[in-house]
Amino acid sequence: MNIANITGYKFTPITDTKLLQEKIINLSEENNLKGTVLISDKGINFSVAGLIENTSNFLKVIKKDEQFSDIDIKTTFNEYQPFRKMLVRIKKEIISMGVDEINPYEFTGEKIKPFELNKKLDAGEDVILLDTRNEYEVRLGTFENAIDLNLDSFRDFPTKINGLREQIGDKEIVMFCTGGVRCEKASALMLKSGFKNVKQIDGGVINYFKETGGAHWKGDCFVFDDRVALDKELNETDYVLCFRCREPLNKDEIASENYKIDEYCPYCYGDVVTKKS
Repeated sequence: MNIANITGYKFTPITDTKLLQEKIINLSEENNLKGTVLISDKGINFSVAGLIENTSNFLKVIKKDEQFSDIDIKTTFNEYQPFRKMLVRIKKEIISMGVDEINPYEFTGEKIKPFELNKKLDAGEDVILLDTRNEYEVRLGTFENAIDLNLDSFRDFPTKINGLREQIGDKEIVMFCTGGVRCEKASALMLKSGFKNVKQIDGGVINYFKETGGAHWKGDCFVFDDRVALDKELNETDYVLCFRCREPLNKDEIASENYKIDEYCPYCYGDVVTKKS
């Protein structure tokens, strides 16, 4: 497994987004890297893959900038390039939630280490686990007894939490997402909205798998590249994406009579039939 998949993010003010974009484009071309890098005036978020030595070069250059010297990196490995091209984009937000006044570099929820959360769950403590991921991600796997907000998009999160206050009260809330970036922003919103005891898993689900082996988790974890999902050992699973609607599909769904490769799957079959009739 000589391909490294590195993900990282940091909420921090960036004064010259264009200069940083050009720097990363050149760095990616020099090291034959592929993936996605999002830059805004509030931070950076990236998932990049390539040969191990080339991703190391990428991180060395990025971390030379004092602003990014402490950026948190998650690394997984596989045998092939899971991205098809390199995209380096300047956007309004590095993770879109639609609430402009939330700046996680100003304040955010406390981070809890994976082993600390695992210890609480082993002891049966009354911890509210809040999944901030999209519905199709939750379908592949989540924590036992976690609250699923049934999000079509992360932009739905602000309205979905309105009904949680009576349900949660002042209980300890531990939020989670794949790598941590969504939780960082979501926890800031929850604190601003009046929730008190708000925490987030340090490093997200990927880091939780790495440090605990995925205790108290059921299923796999969706990732945003061609691997589709990782198991608790951070190995690629058998899920594939529908060519048409991009839903993740398991073996049973692939075997369905409503699945045809490169045309439709059980989730979009009805739309295809409707259009043809």
